[in-house]
Amino acid sequence: MTIKKTLQALSAAALLCTSAVQANELVVGGKNFTEQLILTSMTNQYLMAKGFDVDMRSGMGTAVLRKAQENGQVDLYWEYTGTALITFNKVMDRMSPEDGYQKVKELDAQIGLVWLNPSKANNTYALAMQRSEAEAKGIKTLSDLSKAMNGGADLTLACNAEFAARADGLKPLQEEYGFEFKRDQLKRMDSGLTYLALKEGQVDVALVFATDGRIPAFDFLTLEDDRNYFPDYALTPVIRADTLSKNPTLEALLNDLSSRLDDKVMSGLNAKVDVDRETIEDVAEAFLKSQGLI
Repeated sequence: MTIKKTLQALSAAALLCTSAVQANELVVGGKNFTEQLILTSMTNQYLMAKGFDVDMRSGMGTAVLRKAQENGQVDLYWEYTGTALITFNKVMDRMSPEDGYQKVKELDAQIGLVWLNPSKANNTYALAMQRSEAEAKGIKTLSDLSKAMNGGADLTLACNAEFAARADGLKPLQEEYGFEFKRDQLKRMDSGLTYLALKEGQVDVALVFATDGRIPAFDFLTLEDDRNYFPDYALTPVIRADTLSKNPTLEALLNDLSSRLDDKVMSGLNAKVDVDRETIEDVAEAFLKSQGLI
C-alpha cells in the first residue's frame, strides 16, 4: 500500500471513530438551584459511566435552558410538569397530575421533545410555618391559615417577587382560599432567604419548594394544600426526539434513574448540600453508588 493510500485509510478510520463518538455525545443541561445542580451532576456521572461522552451545562435560567433545548443546543435536562404546562405552554386549566403529565407530553411532542417517565418527586410550591407555631395556632392546612387570618391573626409572609406577581401565584391563591396578606404583612425576598427568615422568626409563613432539604432540617411544617390549588411539578427527564432516536438506550437508563427519585430522596439530597455543605458532585456520586448505578 502506498503512503498516500495508507494516509487516506487512516484518515477515513479517524473520521469513522469521530463520528461514532459524536453519535454518543450528549449535552446535559440544568437550572441554577440546588436540586437541579444535583440532578445535572448525577445525570452527567451516570451517563458517562454508561459510555456516553457528556458535555454538562448547568446553572442556566429556566427560559434560556428551554430555548436551548428547543434549538438543539441541549439534548436533555430535568423539567417540572407544572413549569412546562404553565410557563411554556400557557395551560392554566386545573388537572390531575396524570392528566397534566399527558397534556405536556402531547404538547411538547409537537416540537420534538419527549417526556420520559415522571419521578415521584413533586417540587411544587408550598407555604410553611415553624412546626411549633403552627401547632400552637392549630394550623395544618391552607384552609386553617385562611381561617386564622380571617379571625384576626396578624401573620407575615415571606415570598419571592416572582410568586407575588405571577398569574398563578399569591393573588389567585388568596382568592381560592379567601384570605389576604396586606402589604405590610408581605415580605419580598430572594427564594433562599425565605427559609432563613422563617427559621429565625422574622416571618410567620414562608413560600417554600416541597422537596427543599431545609424543610425537615429546620423542622418546618408544610401546610396542606387541601383545595389542590398548586399544580403538580413532577420532576421528569425531557429529551430531544432526534437525540433519543440516535441513542435509544437512553430511555431505559433515564427511566430507571427517574424511578428512584421521590420527595424524600430529593429532600435528603438537597439537605446534604444546603444544610450539611457537602459538594454537589459528592452528593450525586454517593447516591448513584448507593443505588448500584455506577
